[in-house]
Amino acid sequence: MENYYNLLYREDEWELIPICKQDGVMLMPYSPLAGGHLARPTWNSSSKRSQVDTSARSKYDYAEQQDLPIIKRVAELASSHQVKMSQIALVWRWAKGGTAPIVGTTKERYLDDAAQTTEIRLTPEEVAYLDEPYTAHEIVGALDSNPVGLLPKDVK
Repeated sequence: MENYYNLLYREDEWELIPICKQDGVMLMPYSPLAGGHLARPTWNSSSKRSQVDTSARSKYDYAEQQDLPIIKRVAELASSHQVKMSQIALVWRWAKGGTAPIVGTTKERYLDDAAQTTEIRLTPEEVAYLDEPYTAHEIVGALDSNPVGLLPKDVK
């Protein structure tokens, strides 16, 4: 199951992830770095992607104030572990289970950073520290209902 899941968007924890685990369905989450928000201590960036990626803006900008406390905690743990924020976000993903997060990289060194996460460990307390400030988000990145007109006429 390719699902949208990261520290800033965890709505799949309530239903999708438990049912996939129950039925033995592999999870392969995309956007583990939340469009780059989990890779820097500030919300905005001067990167080209930040300037042109309207999809990421539509998924994240509405919840900026809600998500900044999480980003702050990622930055704190990255500093204490002496690693990159992106690595803490990926290690959190490993700690939550799942198989292979889809890491969209634009530079070779980002692949190296991702590979190094296999050597980083978070304690259960650190995972809980990252989890704690999350609050429910509006559903984005997926359909929350079937669009009108796309169902066969005989299905009600």
